[in-house]
This record gives sequence, structure tokens and C-alpha cells, in this order.
Amino acid sequence: MIGDNNLTIGAGRVVTVFGGSGFVGRHVVRALARDGWRVRVACRRPDLAFYLQPLGRVGQVMAVQANVRHPESIAAALRGASAVVNLVGILAETGAQKFATVQAGGARVIAEASKAAGIDKVVHISAIGADPESRSAYGRSKAEGEAAMFAEIPSAVILRPSIIFGPEDDFFNRFATMARYFPVVPIVGADTKFQPVYVGDVAHAVATALAGGAKTGAVYELGGPEVKSFADIIAYALKVAQRERRILKLSFGFGKLMAVVTQTLTKLSLGLFPKLLRMTRDQVELLKHDNVVSEAAKAEGRTLQSLGVCDPQSIESIVPTYLYRYRKVGQYQTQRMGESA
Repeated sequence: MIGDNNLTIGAGRVVTVFGGSGFVGRHVVRALARDGWRVRVACRRPDLAFYLQPLGRVGQVMAVQANVRHPESIAAALRGASAVVNLVGILAETGAQKFATVQAGGARVIAEASKAAGIDKVVHISAIGADPESRSAYGRSKAEGEAAMFAEIPSAVILRPSIIFGPEDDFFNRFATMARYFPVVPIVGADTKFQPVYVGDVAHAVATALAGGAKTGAVYELGGPEVKSFADIIAYALKVAQRERRILKLSFGFGKLMAVVTQTLTKLSLGLFPKLLRMTRDQVELLKHDNVVSEAAKAEGRTLQSLGVCDPQSIESIVPTYLYRYRKVGQYQTQRMGESA
């Protein structure tokens, strides 16, 4: 890792990380702190982000309040900063959190504020599947966010990861939880291909880009070492969790019907409908397309390997370290003491 050999890459300069209190954020904050940056974590609830402080030295990591719907808070979070990382994003719309507001408008506000502050070192996290012509609102908003970023900061580096996994993820953990409570695990798009990428490798890519190891004005696509179908990934998660469950493969049509039902129930329950069972029509639309690194990105050297991650972590090397807790006996091999494995 970069920071292992050179703790002064950041040289005490300030980097503002928007959305740094989330799943990906905590790993990015750790990587940047290791590189010597003073990390200012800009998030909606800084009072819930104190757990980030031990990721750096005393006083190196600090959380401040910022909300992309309030431009003045974004400008305040950038005062004195030398670099910016934007991790703000949502997987589904809830309440005031809309794709157009958060992922398109949010990126625009951050880009405009960065330009006004004279900051041209910006790393923006998007997603594979970002496409202005996408039938998915999520995909369109990601593309709009990229365009807004480049319009204001042509030197920005944009990273598009596939599905990101790690101990706190909302992917493997979600399906392992479903397997704990239900006899079947329903999925839409069983044959859709994914290239899961480890969150620590994504954080390394961000740190490399801020250290000057990426082409400015470029879009990188980040994927792990394996391409697997959705069904194969879920089957692996069930195997690790030691839960024998049937994978129920649903058609896209039936998936959309289920999404309409769960979205309606979520509204009627004022958001109390279990998050574990929620599905949206937009998510079903996304599942119609493979989520893997493109051949163009490989040919042009715009991949994880180009950002110094020559040996990306596989799901087999990481997922068992946190899915074991979904087994009937946790980390133990047998139910009773004295039994053989």
C-alpha cells in the first residue's frame, strides 16, 4: 500500500471527504490518514461519525456537518482543503433522498464549490452502469454526476466500481441475513454478471489517485479478480454461511411486480416495511445489465491494476472472514463441545 512506505504523501494537507462516514468512507478515511492527509469527513450527522477518529493519529481525522442540499455547508467544509473525495451516493430513493438530488445535483454542488475554492485535485466515486441513456434513474443520475464533475473540474478522476464487498457491506450481509430467516432466497437477474471488488482495494485506488498515480480527467472501472453470475455469488454466500436454502430465480417481469408491492408497502408503512425485503423497480432495471469492467477500460489501462492494485482481493479471501457469523454455530465448527468437526 502507498501509505506503508510513505506516510508524508498528504504532507499534513487537508482532504475533505464527502460521505466519508459510510461503508466505503471508513476505508477511504483509513487509507488517506495512513498517507499523512488530515482528513475532514463531511457528512450529514457528524455526531455519528466519532468512530472514524481512531483511524488516524490524534487530531488527524475530524467530522464536520455538510449536506449536498445546502451549498453553503459544502463551501464551509472545503475551507483550507487541498483535495476532495466525493463518496456521496444512495442505492434507493427514500424521502428527500432522490437520485437527481444526491448523485447528480450533489456532485454538481461539490464540483462548483471545489472550483470556487481553487481545488482541482478531486476524486469522484461513480459506478459501473453510469449511462446518460440508461433506463434506470440510478444509472442516469450517476452519469449526470460525472458530467457535472468534469464540467467544473476537468482534471477530476472518476472511479466506477462494480459491486463493493467488505465486512460492513449491504450485499453479502443482506442475502446471508435472508438465508437465516427464510427457506428460500429470491433473486432477480440470476444470470447477470458481476465483478465484486473489495472495499479496501477501492480505498487504495482513491489514495493512489490523490497521490498523483492516476491520469487526470480519466474514468477508471474497478472490478475484482472474478466475474460471477448473481446466482453463483448468492450460492457462494449460502455455502459460507452454511445455510442450505433454495435460490428462487425470478423473471424480470415478476421482479418488477414484487418491486411495486414492496415499494407500496414501504410508503403505506411510512418506511417501517423491513429494509431486508425491499426492492425497487429501478433496481430491477439495473439487474438487466452486466456489471463488469469493460473491454475498453482494460485496453486503455483504466482499471484497478492501473492504480497499483496488482493483486485484487477475491471474495473467497475476504467474505468468509465476516459471513461466518451467519452460521448456526458462528465461528465454531460444531454445536457442542467435544464433537468432532
